Amino acid sequence: MSLRKVALPCVALGIASACGGASAAEQPALQERMSKEEFHAAELDKLSPEALKRLNDWLAAHPVTVTKLVTPSNKPIFYADDAPRERIETRIDGLFTGWTGKTVFKLQNGQEWTQSQAGRYDGGKLHNPKVKLEPTMSGNWLLFVSGCDCDSLRVERTK
Repeated sequence: MSLRKVALPCVALGIASACGGASAAEQPALQERMSKEEFHAAELDKLSPEALKRLNDWLAAHPVTVTKLVTPSNKPIFYADDAPRERIETRIDGLFTGWTGKTVFKLQNGQEWTQSQAGRYDGGKLHNPKVKLEPTMSGNWLLFVSGCDCDSLRVERTK
C-alpha cells in the first residue's frame, strides 16, 4: 500500500490560525490567549512591549502545518485523526501483565493502542483493568492503568 502526505494548513496547539484566512492583524495576542498565571509562569510579562509585539507578530506569521497521512484513496491512515482529542475511559479486554516494548493494548471499546515509548513493566496479572487514555498538549496519548503501581505510558492508536 503506498501512502502520501497531505499538508493541512491548520493550527496545532492553537499557536496561529491559517484556517479561515485570518491575517496577522486578526490574531489574538499571547496575553489574550493565555491566563495571567500562564503568561507570568512563561515569564512573558518580563518582555518589553516592543519585544512582546515582535513575538506576537512572529507567531502570527509562522502558522504550524499539520501533516496527515492518507491512503491513495484519500482515507486517513489512523482512525482517530479526525476524532476529538478527549479523555477515553474503558477497560483492557482480557489479562494485563504489563508491557515489553511494543505491547498492543486491546480495549473493550474495540480500540487498539500500541506502546510508543521504550521500556518494560511487569504488572503482575490484572483482569480487565480500567484504563484511562489522556491526550497531551504535544499530540501524544498517555495510558493509565487502574490497580497498577506504574507510571503512565505513551501510546498511539493503531485501530
